Amino acid sequence: MSNTGKIKIKEKIGYALGDGAANIAWRGVATFLFVFYTDVFGISPVAVGLLMLVARLSDGISDILMGVIGDRTNTKYGKFRPWILWTAIPLGIVLSLLFTTPDLTSTGKIVYAYVTYILFTLIYTANNIPYGALMAVISGDDKERTVLGSYRMVGAFGGGMIVQGALLFLVAHFGNVNPEVKVNELGQDKFQVSVSVSKDVENVNIKTKDGIALFSWNDREDENKNSEPVNAVSFSMQKDSSYVFLVEGEEKISSEKISIIDQKRGYSNSIYIMSVILSLLMLVTFFTTRERIQPSKSQQTNLKKDLKDLFRNKPWLVLLVIGLLFNVYNNIKQGIVVIYFTHYLNDQLLTGSYLIGLMLVSIAGAMATAYLGKKLGKRKLFIYALIFSAMVNVLFAFCGPKDVLAIFIIGMVSEFGAAIFPTLFFAMLGDAADYSEFKNGRRATGLIYSAGSFSTKFGGGIAGAIIGFVLGAFHYSGQDAIAVQGAIPGIKMLMSWIPALIALLAAALMTLYPLTQHKMDEITLELNRRRESE
Repeated sequence: MSNTGKIKIKEKIGYALGDGAANIAWRGVATFLFVFYTDVFGISPVAVGLLMLVARLSDGISDILMGVIGDRTNTKYGKFRPWILWTAIPLGIVLSLLFTTPDLTSTGKIVYAYVTYILFTLIYTANNIPYGALMAVISGDDKERTVLGSYRMVGAFGGGMIVQGALLFLVAHFGNVNPEVKVNELGQDKFQVSVSVSKDVENVNIKTKDGIALFSWNDREDENKNSEPVNAVSFSMQKDSSYVFLVEGEEKISSEKISIIDQKRGYSNSIYIMSVILSLLMLVTFFTTRERIQPSKSQQTNLKKDLKDLFRNKPWLVLLVIGLLFNVYNNIKQGIVVIYFTHYLNDQLLTGSYLIGLMLVSIAGAMATAYLGKKLGKRKLFIYALIFSAMVNVLFAFCGPKDVLAIFIIGMVSEFGAAIFPTLFFAMLGDAADYSEFKNGRRATGLIYSAGSFSTKFGGGIAGAIIGFVLGAFHYSGQDAIAVQGAIPGIKMLMSWIPALIALLAAALMTLYPLTQHKMDEITLELNRRRESE
């Protein structure tokens, strides 16, 4: 195949599976790590938000360094593919460590979270920047890269569907503690429920499977036990001890309708399985892809020159900011959704169905991007998608906890637009690399794609900080039912207005992006002429 020809379907699928693997890690962390830290591991939301922000501050340096290293890697497999091979298994291991809960003091938990989270971001950098840069060297045709970007995002959303759709059901499966449950009917829709287990369990969550009934303690020997009726209660259990609740508001409750889940064991075992899938998919990507575009033979290695070209590359600078903003937008929505469904809709398992719906729509959005991009041009499409997704997302502010159908519809319609952002973004980074080669006669693909990893990770860090600070301002505590109810206004704002305003800001800034489709056609023709003359 020539440098500018069509990419075979096998290679497109193989490349797409790599982002499927990356999104098992990234969407798993973006969607579940915050609630895992606060509700399961027992770290305060402010501490978690600060952790996510601080851990990302070093990413700008590490991302640029990884871009430089990738550009200077020379092996028989190419510059970027080897890093996918070298990091496949370490990335799976560190993802598992993130969701492992060692028995530590409060300070020890925070230290463990910092160490494992920073390690995760570093290994993800070493994997994801070379993976992103690989797109720009598979083909020199910018339109073919847009098609490849659509495949990539289908893979990304497929990986997200696996982790977001299945994880909570796996948590329920692996977290089953085989409790002994006794139910005594006290009156109409009023029951006394007694539960016990045969071994100590540090953190369980009890609710009815339908999530409707309200639980309150019926044996408040411990002053820390809440008497306020709530849909679910988290607590520790000692073997052969009985825990008694008053349960109201749901008809015909039986022992089979009571759900008791060991969240720590459930999360850990579920993520271990996801980590194995992640590593295997990365290996498939390595073995099915090829690098075809190389820097000019006359290009000399010069880091100072590469950095100077980078920061004079206006398309890259605009994309850096836009990528940061849309990742803040997407990560706030992903990071709050489990808390929103758990504490506002009172149905955590419904989160899985919602996220699967979003992933299906995301795949449709990614597949439509190549067609829409050809009709409108990448720049216009990006602006329209940002405005559309933001305006639809605002409608969450007007939904009550019973408006489940409306919530699903709003989320899915908004996600169609949001799916276009990353699909275009990574294709446009390839355009920025072409622009640099066209203008300066030099190509530093890995360095250009460092913007992708930096925006993804630092955007996630800012999103985590925003979630943590907003929930902290409303005194949220996932292990305190009264505090949870007081934080509902903040949870609704994080689901609606806050991300929408960020997306509208990104749309305004996107008007500064200089590469129209006409300009890219000129650049592609000129670069092909230069390569053929070498």
